[in-house]
Amino acid sequence: MALISVVVFLLDLVPLELQRRIVNDAIHNRTFSLLIWLSAIYGVVVLLQGIGKLAMNIYRNSIGEATSRRLRLDTYEAALHHPDRGSSDKEGLGVSIILSEADPVGSFVSTSISEPVLHGGILISVFTYLLFLQPWMALIGLGLFVPQVIFVPMMQKSINDRTKARIEALRELSINVVNETAEGIEERSPEMYRDRANDVYRLNMEIYRRKFAMNFVMNLLFHLGIVSVLFVGGWLVMQSRIEVGTVVAFISGLHKINDPWGDLVTFFRDMTNARVKYQLIASVLDQRDPAEALEAPVS
Repeated sequence: MALISVVVFLLDLVPLELQRRIVNDAIHNRTFSLLIWLSAIYGVVVLLQGIGKLAMNIYRNSIGEATSRRLRLDTYEAALHHPDRGSSDKEGLGVSIILSEADPVGSFVSTSISEPVLHGGILISVFTYLLFLQPWMALIGLGLFVPQVIFVPMMQKSINDRTKARIEALRELSINVVNETAEGIEERSPEMYRDRANDVYRLNMEIYRRKFAMNFVMNLLFHLGIVSVLFVGGWLVMQSRIEVGTVVAFISGLHKINDPWGDLVTFFRDMTNARVKYQLIASVLDQRDPAEALEAPVS
């Protein structure tokens, strides 16, 4: 998985140089034969990159599905041999895990290697290339990512706290449904169920507000970076200090940096969610009290 990711992010770097050469060498010098060769190479690189991403996506999703299947089977076996078998609380936990909690953990396992290698590799390689082309313009682009390094972890911690509370509320909701089903209609407590459902709604909305606010700020800083590169790059072109192809490569480079940066932020959010959910699943598999896992520190 790591090797495939390295190949994909290295191929992702090649189009930047090809774009620069097509503009500066082939088009500027009006060399049609060079334009044909560079365009053909560009097409081959894009094809190889697409094949690599196809193989990576299929392979890592097969890993995720295998992990989800294993968690479901292990949870089922643990439920069968649990000393409290027949308890409606335990049945509620089992239903919650088998139906909704195994997939997010399996999905994270499928990307746990490929995502940081692929997107981290793209960030490092593209920025190194831009730094080689024009250090000052590269530093301007980097400066706009610095504020994100400060506020993203703060926002993410707030989201993580609410995600953990949401998981607890959903589990209580599942237990409540199983208890009511086992005890009969006369023992049901619609007020308690309604309160739990309202808690889930409130926590989800708080998560959405923070997540989309974070996306808004990240998107704003990205477009400020584009404007800064166009302004500084345009001035340098007017001073005959760089070529137009360099500005084109920088714009493409910022796009290539912005996408993996956002994907890395999503990856670390998913990692925290998966860690909490797996601790809760593990509490069932090793027959510990789930409340202990919820109170345990997340390492």
